[in-house]
Amino acid sequence: MTKSPFENLRVIDSTYVFAMPYAGGILGDLGAEVIKVEGPGHLDIVRGGQFSGGFPENDPGTDYWNRSASFNLLNRNKKSLTLDLSKEECREYLKELISISDVMMENYTPRVMRRWGLDYENIKKIKPDIILISNTGYGHGDGPFSAYPAQATTQEATHGHCYITGYDNDIPSKAGASYVDFLACWSGLFAVASALRYRNRTGKGQWIDIGMYQLGVMGTAEYIMDWQSNSNKSGRFGNRHPWRTPQGTYPCKGIDQWVVLSIGEDSQWNDFCEIMGKPNLSSDDKYATLLSRRANHDELDDIIAKWTVQLNKYEIMELLQSKNIPAGPVFDSADCNLNPHYKETGFIERVEYPESRNMGTRKIMGRPWRGSKLDARIRRPIEPLGSSNSEILKDLIGMSDKDFEDFKSQGFIAEQPTTIQNVSPVPLEEQVNLGRLAYFDPDYKTKLGI
Repeated sequence: MTKSPFENLRVIDSTYVFAMPYAGGILGDLGAEVIKVEGPGHLDIVRGGQFSGGFPENDPGTDYWNRSASFNLLNRNKKSLTLDLSKEECREYLKELISISDVMMENYTPRVMRRWGLDYENIKKIKPDIILISNTGYGHGDGPFSAYPAQATTQEATHGHCYITGYDNDIPSKAGASYVDFLACWSGLFAVASALRYRNRTGKGQWIDIGMYQLGVMGTAEYIMDWQSNSNKSGRFGNRHPWRTPQGTYPCKGIDQWVVLSIGEDSQWNDFCEIMGKPNLSSDDKYATLLSRRANHDELDDIIAKWTVQLNKYEIMELLQSKNIPAGPVFDSADCNLNPHYKETGFIERVEYPESRNMGTRKIMGRPWRGSKLDARIRRPIEPLGSSNSEILKDLIGMSDKDFEDFKSQGFIAEQPTTIQNVSPVPLEEQVNLGRLAYFDPDYKTKLGI
């Protein structure tokens, strides 16, 4: 029988953007009761604007703050509580909630929780076995960067990734879409599970202090070690590899279609030449050995591209992998959503929204792992903003009807933002013309089966 490991766990999620909101969403997948806490005037910025990821049918509706694609992905399963934590009266009720919860998640700069009296030393007086997880750019402590606010999109520079990412003789580049946020998510989940195990054994809580800077630096470990050991400061070399040759991304048949391949041994090179129909290349002095291939990589790239552009990217993958040559097609978002392997493994999950939400049925990314005896699934969409205000404040922690109405009248709690933005999405056709989208598919629902 499968089990939900965290079904009796209550998590207070006072976090924003990607890293910890996604960790909270996955805790909900595992059965936890997760309560998303936001101030009516300080909503999670992923609800709208640049981080929203768009809206269903590109329509923000009359409540855009509940419809953002990214927000709904990251915050699935959660209850929604609005509470203006800049007000001491609201923090007192948060403390009541802490006293009956198991985990608190926050990603403010270190000074905020200290100023509010909600740092670990203070909240463990409220709940001695509480587990507090703090996610910041540079961690707490006395380091010169500790007080700095940060986000993953800029931190890739400070932990060294930008310096080694990019093309030869070109500028430093980002690696992708804020991937360090997701390192923080996975690390946070592991740390919470470890802390819960420790609490089960000892009865004691603990503080988990995550610094995303350190997580990113761990991803550059071999470059740091190379400098420490050999005084080598590595540079940028695009899609190539320090020794595997040829390696790169090559154009395939169709518009903006690509395949990646990597050859590390002479035997693979010989097989690759046979597959391309150019067996003589394998004995050519310019390409016969690894060193000679490295010296002539640019010429090889031209030869390979003239072959790959004639074939479908999946054909190339099949041909090369049949000879144990690493190769794979470059997926765009449509490829990922429609991939039969993802579908078979249940990675893309179906989420039904109540009719009143006007969101329909959506496909949402699940988790990159499964457990044979683990009940892990998206249980429900996040509810509309502030939907659990009464349930949590009045029924769970005993706020009086009078205080509840007073809080509403003062704007301390609400079911819509204090300030409503004018959200006017750019038409999809225009986004393609502007280069923001490669293309869009009007028939995407049929293809997704929704």
